[in-house]
Amino acid sequence: MKLRLLLPTVAVLAAACVAPAHAALPTKLIGEPAPLSSATRTIWINPGTRWVNVQGGETVKFVVGNSAFAWDFNGATNAGSFDLNQIAPRGALRRPLRAYLAPDPLYLD
Repeated sequence: MKLRLLLPTVAVLAAACVAPAHAALPTKLIGEPAPLSSATRTIWINPGTRWVNVQGGETVKFVVGNSAFAWDFNGATNAGSFDLNQIAPRGALRRPLRAYLAPDPLYLD
């Protein structure tokens, strides 16, 4: 009987430990929207795109089908990774897409 209670408890605790690892990063730590004309790099996102790599300090235009948006990655120097849907216009991606944000080289020792 005790084992019946122990296993679900362990499963819930394990899930609670993993959940914060993929918690949404505050948008202000990622940067801010930018005009398309200010982009210094373009990333085309197609159905086969599994992730994107961006670097702090750059302004990137993302092209998804017939739409585009730009983002200035001027936020925290050590943001890590986040779901690109967090900064994309609503409905632009239609699926989760991980973005990996490298530190801005201006702030590296």
